[in-house]
Amino acid sequence: MIDRYFKLAENGTSVKQEMLGGLTTFVTMAYIIVVNPQILAQAGMPPEGVVFATCISAAAATLVMGLYANYPIALAPGMSLNAYFTYAVCLNMHVPWQTALAVVFFSGVLFLLLTVTRVRERIVNDIPDCLKHSTATGIGMFIAFVGLRNAKLVVANPATFVGLGSFSDKEVQTACFGIALTIVLMARKVKGGILIGVFGTTLLGILRGISHWPAAILSLPHPSSTFLKLDFRGAIHLGFLEILFAFLFVDLFDNVGTLVGVCEQGGFIKNGKIPRVGRVLVADGVGTLFGSLTGTSTVTSYIESVAGVAAGARTGLSNVAVAGLFLIATFCSPLATAIPAYATAPALVLVGALMTQSISQIDWSEFSEAVPAFITMLATPLTFSIATGLSLGLISYTVVKIGAGKFREITALVWILTALFILRYIYLAVA
Repeated sequence: MIDRYFKLAENGTSVKQEMLGGLTTFVTMAYIIVVNPQILAQAGMPPEGVVFATCISAAAATLVMGLYANYPIALAPGMSLNAYFTYAVCLNMHVPWQTALAVVFFSGVLFLLLTVTRVRERIVNDIPDCLKHSTATGIGMFIAFVGLRNAKLVVANPATFVGLGSFSDKEVQTACFGIALTIVLMARKVKGGILIGVFGTTLLGILRGISHWPAAILSLPHPSSTFLKLDFRGAIHLGFLEILFAFLFVDLFDNVGTLVGVCEQGGFIKNGKIPRVGRVLVADGVGTLFGSLTGTSTVTSYIESVAGVAAGARTGLSNVAVAGLFLIATFCSPLATAIPAYATAPALVLVGALMTQSISQIDWSEFSEAVPAFITMLATPLTFSIATGLSLGLISYTVVKIGAGKFREITALVWILTALFILRYIYLAVA
């Protein structure tokens, strides 16, 4: 029955091979169980509740992907989107996390609507490639900057805005050890290198007396602190559409880029297209809805799934294994919440580095492509806002294409978004 449902023989795989691939994928992305609560806790969210929400939403979305789309692509709360949720929305815009969760819920509903109506595919096709690639790169730089800040390697400086932290600080020393350890592990392609780096950094911090052992290893899940805490009424305010668009835009390209990368690795692309792509896109919409209700930011596909594919995963059966492991991890909240912020720095810095790979796909020899890409990448970390980076990139793209006389390269969607963003900046300037 398993063979018929997942078409194991047709895909040249076996139950054992799928289980091994699923385990490999889980180990390489398990760092999110530790890192996501640390990031969202800075927005005021209870870490224990976020651990449960992270695991349960990842399990639900991954299971939908496996059973409905039959692909070995795991999902979990996105690293770029949790950073935007915390630093841009909650801290910079002073939006309560309950309200931000409601916006995430609305974005999940919109994901599903756009998927069913196939508008999502149209949006992906209409946004210029240079902005797609530069957005991913800008987010990578943004995440790395957050990691360096958490490690106290980058600190505020009244003369130069930012400066280098003090290496006499034990937290800085320990974070540097963690970054070096993680770099070595990843360079040697050790499975779960990022997770090992986080735990290794935490252990060193405990031995040096700057952190403490967790009170326990296992405990019952604590969903009540974040479950159904959404503030729908508060979500309807001035910045609602901007925040909603940022969640939508980032997830669109993060997810599509991941899908293409994993499907190319596994040889799933046929005639330049991904079979059953409609079913594939349903998974992150369901995961995002589930995540917002339980208490976490947007759920998206994980590029770490490539590791599972390389280990032999070819069908959705491997996702069943990943989902099962995430469910088991819901009992590990004491371990996850004991991880200090400086210990997550290696994960943030190295994931950020991996996200900048798409910079090579930008046509730097074409001025009208290079300038918008550069502005997007530069504005995202410097303004500490993914939404600002996206909006300035779109505006500059339209301006430079008009200046170059290349009106035909500006799609209707880009014209509309440019006008909306310009009005938004004018309105805020007047306000």
